[in-house]
Amino acid sequence: MKWQSERGILLKMNKVKVSTEKGNSRIQSLLAQLEKLNSEGPLQDVENGRYVTYKLLHLAQTQAEFPFSVLQVSERTKKDLTAKGSTGMEIILSTLENTRDLQIMLNILNILNELVSVGGGRRCRVLVSKGGSQILLQLLFSASKDFPNEEIMIQLHSILAKIGPKDKKFGVKVRINGALGITLNLVKQNLQNFKLILPCLQLLRVYSNNAVNAVTLGKNGVVELMFKIIGPFSRKNTSLVKVSLDTLAALLKSKTNARRSVDRGYLPVLLTIYIDWHRHDTRHRHMLIRKGILTCIKNMTSIKLGRKAFVDAEGMKVLYNISQDCLSVRTLDPLVNISTLIMRKCFPKNRLPISTIKSIYQFQLPIIPSSGPVAQIYNLAPEVDDVVDESDDAEVETDNENEEEENESKKNDDIETDLSKLKPVQDLGRLIEELEIYKQFFPELMEDFQAFDFTEKTNTSSSRSDVKRTGPIIVPTAEEPSSKSKTITASFKDNNVPQSQQILPNVYQGVGQDHKPARHMDLQNTEKNKSNVNHQYSKQNGHTPTQCLNNEITKGLDNMTLHCNNASEDVKYWKPGYDSGVDNKPRFLTLGETCSKTCQQISGCGKSLFVSSFGQPPSWQQVGTQLGQLCCTGIDTDAEDESSLSSEEPGFSDFPEPGVLQPLHDPDLYVEIVKKTKSVPEYSEVAYPDYFGHIPPAFKEPLIERPYGVQRTKIFQDIERLIHANDIIDKTVYDLDFLSYPIPEDGETLRFNSQFESGNLRKAIQIRKFEYDLILNSDINSNHHHQWFYFEVSGMRNAIPYRFNIINCEKSNSQFNYGMHPLMYSVQEAMLGRPQWVRTGTDICYYKNHFSRSSIAAGGLKGKSYYTLTFTMTFSHKDDVCYFAYHYPYTYSTLQMHIQKLEELHDPQLIYFQRDSICETLGGNPCPVLTITSMPESKSWENLYKFRNRPYIFLTSRVHPGESNSSWVMKGTLEFLMSNNLTAQSLRDSYIFKIVPMLNPDGVINGSHRCSLSGEDLNRQWSNPHPELHPTIYHTKGLLQYLASIQRTPLVFCDYHGHSRKKNVFMYGCSIKETVWQTDISASSSDLQEDLGYRTLPKVLNQIAPAFCMSSCSFVVEKSKESTARVVVWREVGVTRSYTMESTYCGCDQGKYKGQQIGTRQLEEMGAKFCISLLRLKRMTSVESRLPPSLLDVENDLIDTRCNVTSPTTQVLDEDEPRCLEEVDYSAESSDEQEGDLNETTDFDPQYFDASMQEEQLSDSDIPKRDCFP
Repeated sequence: MKWQSERGILLKMNKVKVSTEKGNSRIQSLLAQLEKLNSEGPLQDVENGRYVTYKLLHLAQTQAEFPFSVLQVSERTKKDLTAKGSTGMEIILSTLENTRDLQIMLNILNILNELVSVGGGRRCRVLVSKGGSQILLQLLFSASKDFPNEEIMIQLHSILAKIGPKDKKFGVKVRINGALGITLNLVKQNLQNFKLILPCLQLLRVYSNNAVNAVTLGKNGVVELMFKIIGPFSRKNTSLVKVSLDTLAALLKSKTNARRSVDRGYLPVLLTIYIDWHRHDTRHRHMLIRKGILTCIKNMTSIKLGRKAFVDAEGMKVLYNISQDCLSVRTLDPLVNISTLIMRKCFPKNRLPISTIKSIYQFQLPIIPSSGPVAQIYNLAPEVDDVVDESDDAEVETDNENEEEENESKKNDDIETDLSKLKPVQDLGRLIEELEIYKQFFPELMEDFQAFDFTEKTNTSSSRSDVKRTGPIIVPTAEEPSSKSKTITASFKDNNVPQSQQILPNVYQGVGQDHKPARHMDLQNTEKNKSNVNHQYSKQNGHTPTQCLNNEITKGLDNMTLHCNNASEDVKYWKPGYDSGVDNKPRFLTLGETCSKTCQQISGCGKSLFVSSFGQPPSWQQVGTQLGQLCCTGIDTDAEDESSLSSEEPGFSDFPEPGVLQPLHDPDLYVEIVKKTKSVPEYSEVAYPDYFGHIPPAFKEPLIERPYGVQRTKIFQDIERLIHANDIIDKTVYDLDFLSYPIPEDGETLRFNSQFESGNLRKAIQIRKFEYDLILNSDINSNHHHQWFYFEVSGMRNAIPYRFNIINCEKSNSQFNYGMHPLMYSVQEAMLGRPQWVRTGTDICYYKNHFSRSSIAAGGLKGKSYYTLTFTMTFSHKDDVCYFAYHYPYTYSTLQMHIQKLEELHDPQLIYFQRDSICETLGGNPCPVLTITSMPESKSWENLYKFRNRPYIFLTSRVHPGESNSSWVMKGTLEFLMSNNLTAQSLRDSYIFKIVPMLNPDGVINGSHRCSLSGEDLNRQWSNPHPELHPTIYHTKGLLQYLASIQRTPLVFCDYHGHSRKKNVFMYGCSIKETVWQTDISASSSDLQEDLGYRTLPKVLNQIAPAFCMSSCSFVVEKSKESTARVVVWREVGVTRSYTMESTYCGCDQGKYKGQQIGTRQLEEMGAKFCISLLRLKRMTSVESRLPPSLLDVENDLIDTRCNVTSPTTQVLDEDEPRCLEEVDYSAESSDEQEGDLNETTDFDPQYFDASMQEEQLSDSDIPKRDCFP
């Protein structure tokens, strides 16, 4: 039976094959006959023509009742007629032009209709390419005059409606052939003939996609005509109503038609119709009609007059109430999304509640630029309102019929096409004599080490304890713990060394009295170290960690000031003892006022106002630091029952001494450095996270998809501000513009603060009881760049969800829509043994809001709005002090502290470490430059020669203050280079590292996001930096120019950056070939000679660094980036391997860390991996002829890494980066912006991204849709 079944299948397949072959030969025969008839001139043999066209139609037709073989023949017929190289389409169109016989016309039109039917997108383009649209339009014109026939008109309109969207010149052709009037008259004269007007309306919709045609149709009464067809709910002719609504929506895209419709009162009519359809369509069978009505309303409200009419007609309440009814039905989400879009658009535009958009902090520049945004700010008249101006409401009518062509021409307009600019030309730009001033920053090239004693170096391994090193330098790694331990030598100073100079706490010295100090530290078994440290701590202090912590969790942790206490008697501390006879009480630190109240946890609290978490209070007498009034009586036992914690509590028992996991962190030193740091606001406070330091959490922080409908819920809450205005508190609780503003003390209102280094929060407004609007400060001498935030919150209640809205963000999209969370640091958690920044928040989304953005701040662009970042936070502790930040803060003072600790801890016998200040910034802060390499083996000429001739690696970072992730990568680089790791030693033996770890200290100190005190993006000043306005760039470029002048051009230059719209870590480089390949210029990439080594380093990183992603790299040179460090160093200094390394703020979507948010551990690891890649680069470049082909295979990689390049915006330089790669955009509605219409039609939750949503995303240029024409 099985054999017979298989035989039957084979027989059927053979029959189909035979029939297909017969069909193909028959098609060719019929086409040949038709071609012969056409060759004789105008078609004379009518009967034969009818017969041939009928047979072709029969072969092309598909009907449901046909057997499979017939369907296959039919599909094959269509393919043969439109196949590449086939003349079938030309023959059919030629016949249509030559004949005057109605039957032949109908046969051919039916054939064409079959070709462009379901799945005929490609065939539509073939028909257009053969001149089909022009022939059909000419036939429409002649048929309307010579032989009007209803069936011909139906077929013509149906075909044209399908091929019109595929013809870029269709709008022009329609006007030239007079088709507008023909179709319009047919509709007017046949309103009751539904069969005829349906395809006519479909074609009118296509006509209306051209702005000029839409205006013409509007003037001829098409809008009024559509309202005659559209009406209240009816079950009759729903297909006609649907197409009429689609046509009306296309017409209303024209502001002229929208204005005419509003003037005639059609908007309230549409609202009434929508209410009627909503009320009667209880089974939701006519959702497309309801959607069409909303689309018409949306287009009418694209003009100011329409928005006013919508509000006057109480449209906000109507759509809000109907949307609430629809929320329970998931299939109605498209209606809710469009309604939300309309309500957001019509929400009255508000001005930001600030007096000026300029920064609250003022800094007078030594030189005012003659032009540009900074000059505009200085030249702005005092009486001008720069928050909102009249230009924001201006509406310009644009009827651009060649819009698609212009968009295509702009596609690659930012790619450099001038080969003379692409080819690097070393141009120092300064005289060699002028560059001699930078000789002082290269002492390694002149050092003869005559005063250095190399005799000790040979005994380094045996006398390591004699070296003044107080602790281990930890090699940063994000690897998981493994059984294989890696050790690193750690030495300790004698016990008589002053405590303030030690990085390891005295608990280790106490152990050292009975045991020899450990010589090695197991980096992979950190957990064991943690528990051992805490066990030792507990044992020696005579009480459990829980008891100690209970005494430290206080209510008054409001701030940490830098004011010194005067009397030494008021500042004293209890030194710990480790002998058995010493009374082991908690070590208290008394500051300022005494505490007369008693603490429930400790009897006789006395004068204690602060407790050191680790039994070792800082040397407060030396630093004179005041921690406010830190009274232990403020403990609220109801907030959290601390007594329930045991010594086995995970967060505490896993926490070691600060010197173990933070070898470069010294709170005392940090405070001393902060005192010397100069800021424009003259900060007098220290943020607790910067004082306590940060230890990366041991747990993973995944990218979490937000719940469905979160953004919509937040938007509805915003809309309720207008509908239920009486429920809004609108109370200012923090305002830098008015520092005398009273601080709320009602116990119900949160307290805010940002007056500390790198802090940024300008104003906080209480909207509802547990909701606050937050406004960020602009960069100094600027009126925009709002992204970085860092502020303190206190006075909270626990277990209450608070909503925070940062309402003046500027970028149109954010990784907050793709799993990124803001960061929070809890002081109480830090005192519980968890001093760490953690990703936090729920209901996170980013969307356009109703606050208008001045064109002054938007670089002349009109009608812009700000964006809101909103997140909800439920605090774990009552009356905690918490800090929120855009990314892990890394202050200028932190950098200085780390550099100083590295300098103290390094082994001068092994490491050549030089620290200099390249210049002073505008704000008066030194800009450090570091030199790191290994010491020469001896003073011999040969060793000194090798020492001085090591290749240079030049690294820079933090040119943009808000990109703190770049500083964490740099920290990883520095710590690795200074470590005892054998790879690090090999690196130091191979290269001289010249490092400028922070190019924009002033911006970092003052909490800016993008600019320096000059108000300019320093990464756009490399081509021609000004020595007074851009000193750090001017002199860093001078260092590079000096190296080039002495023929010591660096082997690698890399500028560390952060990227706000993409995931992973990746690089931008410079390549002539790849840039040319991106464009259509005549030069062939094969004709250009180029060193392909620029790809080696990224490819190595792709192999060894888990967070690195090669597919995100780009090596294209863009015009808008011609003044960036990467391009200038490549073009002018001649560094082939000149890179920008971008690190995500968000997380990774590939590799080992896929699905995780990035943390400081991964960022520091990236810095270390970058160093390791340089060592591999050295090995490869020494034998470059034998490089693996995969590392130099450029031609194949070009296809994989082709990038989308966007044009720069006017003045507003948003990024050194292309747009976010994710196609799904949660951002905001923007029907008045080209980029936003696609993004705003839905909430875009991943689980709802299906076909129905894709339909919502389609623009009207993609019509017709099948479901629109049943």
